[in-house]
Amino acid sequence: QVQVVESGGGSVQAGGSLRLSCATSRYIYCRYEMSWYRQAPGKEREFVSTIDGDGTISYADSVKGRFTISQDNAKRTLFLQMNSLKPEDTAVYYCKIRGTVLLTSGCRGNTYTYWGQGTQVTVSS
Repeated sequence: QVQVVESGGGSVQAGGSLRLSCATSRYIYCRYEMSWYRQAPGKEREFVSTIDGDGTISYADSVKGRFTISQDNAKRTLFLQMNSLKPEDTAVYYCKIRGTVLLTSGCRGNTYTYWGQGTQVTVSS
């Protein structure tokens, strides 16, 4: 199983910045995505950003222009640089890895999803 550990959360004032990290154990997939999700009190978990093995990136509209996702493949680490933070960004942030196993017939094996335990981000006005 892949181990996923988030860090870097904390409390900041509105307009401040935080940088989240997601450290993972070794994994081998023919196709994978690494993503950030968040869940605020009383709300469902929502998508924040994702990056795949080819570097293709996607952001939720709510964070576009403020957050930047990146990865260090050698260190198997995912990052989320969060700037211009708003109180509505307050949530527990989760790291997610989803990968597909290579088969002889191609990248068509089972897909596995792993979640971290989350790191709290609190933004005060």
